[in-house]
Amino acid sequence: MTANLTKQSNFNAIIIGGGACGLMCAVQAGFLGKRVLVLEKNDRVGAKILISGGGRCNYTNLYSSPQQFISQNQHFCKSAMAQWTVDDTISFFETYGITGKEKTLGQLFPVTNKAKDIVEVFTGLCNDLEQEIWCDTTVKAVDRNEDGFVITYERYGKEAQLQTQKVVIASGGLPIQKLGATDFGMRVAKKFGLEVTETAPALVPLTITGKDQPWFEMLSGNSIFCRVWNDGASFEENILFTHWGLSGPAILQISSYWKPGEFINIDLLPNQNITELIIKERDINGKRMLMNLLGTLYTRKFAEALSSQLPVEKNLASLSKNEIEQIDKLIHQFKVKPAGDKGYDKAEVMRGGVATGELSSKTLEAKKVPGLYFGGECVDVTGWLGGYNFQWAWASGFVVAQDI
Repeated sequence: MTANLTKQSNFNAIIIGGGACGLMCAVQAGFLGKRVLVLEKNDRVGAKILISGGGRCNYTNLYSSPQQFISQNQHFCKSAMAQWTVDDTISFFETYGITGKEKTLGQLFPVTNKAKDIVEVFTGLCNDLEQEIWCDTTVKAVDRNEDGFVITYERYGKEAQLQTQKVVIASGGLPIQKLGATDFGMRVAKKFGLEVTETAPALVPLTITGKDQPWFEMLSGNSIFCRVWNDGASFEENILFTHWGLSGPAILQISSYWKPGEFINIDLLPNQNITELIIKERDINGKRMLMNLLGTLYTRKFAEALSSQLPVEKNLASLSKNEIEQIDKLIHQFKVKPAGDKGYDKAEVMRGGVATGELSSKTLEAKKVPGLYFGGECVDVTGWLGGYNFQWAWASGFVVAQDI
């Protein structure tokens, strides 16, 4: 049974979702003297922050720019990311005691390697700024009336309502269900007549089934530096073979650009040319076996796996021109047709979401619904692996806070 409607005049806005975007929004609003209420369905805020980067939290990327984001409108994120830059993120966290250290490819982690330190910055600031956080609170519905918005929620088994002028939807995307992920943000958008761009798991391992599966299964645990590409993008990082298919940074990256039914290409030796190596080595020692050469380039297990598709029993001098071409094609244009992906529970983020055309790029307010804002993962802005999605979360939280 729903309690009587509560008129909430104390809060400038109610933020639904206590993740990266919602927490940054609450803190930045506090700096501007605005009071907000954060409603979080879990028993604590920052659940996804806490597990990110294996509990270490890759909280931004030094090279972050709009080019590393996937969206129906590539230009949409430019405004928010100009208002809150990578330097702003670094400075913000340094101000509150978190020094960053760069790992690979511009990825910035706290020097302590503890994601909880990131969350504690926000919980501490929310406390200092007297911003209110209600955990264990499930929002059932967002409706509109003549006074603004009515939020129906359940807390500690009791249902009640709140009245507010402005609502921020920072409820995340569909990964990861055990952390309370739902399609809430998209449902609210559709309820108010906003378009939602088709969603799919992103930064997700890919599966291999059928006759090729045993080959990948045999290589489970092998990691190889490769270039992986399709028509949409190209990445040079490690791939990891698993008993169900492919994972590793390069695969997670390309998965955001892959669609079912498509092939992906893998260069198994991106910084060298196998044909040149064969010719050079043949001139030195033509009796050397191809298997022996492959053993210097890869793990023994991987070299042996390639033997099923290459003339490894031959010495280099006896390789024909056609055989060398066959070797070159396999090594530099290894083709894979994934059967699917591992789904939202293994995905880092969600692709798609609330359509960018429905939102102001400057404030993230819904154009058709004044007072309703969307930020973070539920918006159709998806970053690469490596701290980019956190940078979008901080930036979107910041710009919303300026306007609420």
